[in-house]
Amino acid sequence: MSDGPTSKQQPTDPSAHSSTTGMVGGGFYDANSATQWNAIKVDFPMLDKAVANLPLNDDELITLADFGCSEGRNSINVMIHILADLLPLTSAQILTVHSDLPTNDFSELFVNLRPEGHSVFGSDRVFSTAIGGSMYDQLLPSRSVHLATTFNAIGFLSRKPVDRMPGYIFPNGPSAIRNNGYVSEQDRQAFSEQAKQDVAQYLHVRAKELVPGGKLLVEVFGFKDDIRTCDGIYDLLNDAVLAHVETGDIARDTYEQYYQPVYLRDLEELTAPVTDKTYKSAGLFSLDQSMSYEVPVPFVEDYRKDGNLERYVKDYVNFFRAFTEAVLRNALPETPERNQLVDRIYRRAEEILRANPDDYPFRYVAVAMLLTRLG
Repeated sequence: MSDGPTSKQQPTDPSAHSSTTGMVGGGFYDANSATQWNAIKVDFPMLDKAVANLPLNDDELITLADFGCSEGRNSINVMIHILADLLPLTSAQILTVHSDLPTNDFSELFVNLRPEGHSVFGSDRVFSTAIGGSMYDQLLPSRSVHLATTFNAIGFLSRKPVDRMPGYIFPNGPSAIRNNGYVSEQDRQAFSEQAKQDVAQYLHVRAKELVPGGKLLVEVFGFKDDIRTCDGIYDLLNDAVLAHVETGDIARDTYEQYYQPVYLRDLEELTAPVTDKTYKSAGLFSLDQSMSYEVPVPFVEDYRKDGNLERYVKDYVNFFRAFTEAVLRNALPETPERNQLVDRIYRRAEEILRANPDDYPFRYVAVAMLLTRLG
């Protein structure tokens, strides 16, 4: 028996194949992801179609896997919807798998899976597990998964394709309204290609895990026409960070090296790796359905109804803080004051939005596709 890792058994980097350490934990992401849930619900007809056409065998375990589960509220509710369709179709036992990065806050997930010590799914045929790992790696046994899903997580790239972006903190660039920065065309292309390579890698490893005829649903925030999900939120975060560059709290070099390693795809960029022979994923799946769509944003709708600016400011900033904070914190020098600086940046975002709410309008577009594993 070994007392520890040998030279051939070194512990792996938990951030390998990932450009973030995950969402804000402690229930914060669950509390601020209602907009993401609105986007997920639009995909329910595709999920219903997928379940109705699954290759089922009552003699084998049926596995459902969700990649990018975060704290679990949305992931679990997706499984509840799937199981409502699936349980009447089979007498087999079912395993739900909830996966995210090793640095994810799984404690909230486990509480959500077994409230009061019992399975949230309410069936003695349904069991659940969690796996920590990058969604760009194979995480489950070959030919063991019947239905796999991912919602939004594939928007976070597997790696940072450029070392720095001196003009803005987001690769799709600023909105036309604020126009508060720039991204070079060369950098845009680097991110576009990395995003397609990431989809190809994701499809490649999921193809290994899926049974022939298994289904895969991929959904992620994106853009269509002139509506971009990045507009507003990243303009505001960029302005808040720059405010601290101007005061000297953040060095200009730190700002130029910091950016959110997220890319907004349109529908063509999402689906290209399914059929384009340039990518290793081509020919592994059939493309059953794809679509782009806009969904209502709860805090925007509430503000339109009652004009409560203070609630709007708090909900707006908390919404994007839930998925941007980890990357921002890790980009700042590791000092005793780093956490306080992060808090000040988001408070500054609130102040800027409160003073100029019309400068940061926000809309939410998603792109999605349903695939079938060939072979």
